[in-house]
Amino acid sequence: LWLWPTCWWELNVNSFVLMDNPSALCFLLYFCLGLLSIITVCGNLLVILTIMYFRQLHTPTNYLILSLAVADLLVGFVVFPLTIEFSFSSCRFEKDLFCQIRSTFDKSLCTSSILQLCCISIDRYYAICHPLTYKMTITVRVAGVMMFVTWSVAAMIGIGIVLGGYSYGTCEETCSVNVVLSNVTGPVFAFFMPAFIMLCIYMKIFFVAQSQRNSIQISISSTVSKTERKATKTLAIVMGVLHFPECMHFSPFNKI
Repeated sequence: LWLWPTCWWELNVNSFVLMDNPSALCFLLYFCLGLLSIITVCGNLLVILTIMYFRQLHTPTNYLILSLAVADLLVGFVVFPLTIEFSFSSCRFEKDLFCQIRSTFDKSLCTSSILQLCCISIDRYYAICHPLTYKMTITVRVAGVMMFVTWSVAAMIGIGIVLGGYSYGTCEETCSVNVVLSNVTGPVFAFFMPAFIMLCIYMKIFFVAQSQRNSIQISISSTVSKTERKATKTLAIVMGVLHFPECMHFSPFNKI
C-alpha cells in the first residue's frame, strides 16, 4: 500500500478514496524523481571524494563546499526516496511516525543547503572585498564553526516546523498559534532571510568587482599611455640619429 502512495488516492467529493491502479502520470513523476535522486547522489558524491582525496583542496572554502555537497547528497539519498515511499498525500491522511521523520529530514536538509550557500557567499565576500585579511579571517576553524552552526540551526528549524504542525497534524487548542508560528518563522529563517543575505552580499561583491575592474582599466590605460610616450620619444631619437648622416650629406654646407 505504501508503494507509490499518492497514485493510489483519488479525490472523491470532499474525501480521498483508494484506487485500484495508479495513473501513468504518477509513475512518470516518480520515475523522474528517482532519476533525479540518482543524479544528485552521484554528482555530490564525486564532489565529496574529490575534495577529500586532493590535499591541495583542503581549504576553508572547499570545506564549506564539502558541507554543502553532504547536505545535497543526503537530500538525494534520504529525502527523495522517503518522498517517493511516503508521499505528502499519504502522510496527510495516514499520519504516523515515519511521515514525521520524512518531513523533519526534508525541511532540515533543504534548510541546511540554503544556509550552506549563505556561508559560501560570506566566504566569497571576504575573499573579494578583503583579500589582504581573508586568510586571517576565514580559517579552517572559522569554517568549522560556520558548518556546525549551519547544521544545528537547520536541525532546529526542521524539527520546530514539524512540531509546530506546519505539514500536518490534528488541531488542538494551540493549533492556530503553532501553524502561524511555523508558517512565519519557518520560511523566514529557512529561506527568505538567507536568500536576502545572499542577495545583499553578492550585490556588494558585484559593486566591489566593478570598482576593481575600473581601477585596473584606469591603471592599465595610464601605464600604456606613459609607455607609448616613452616609445615615441625613443623612436624619434633613434630615427634622428640614423638619419643625421644623410642630412649632413645632403646639407648645402657640404657644397662649400
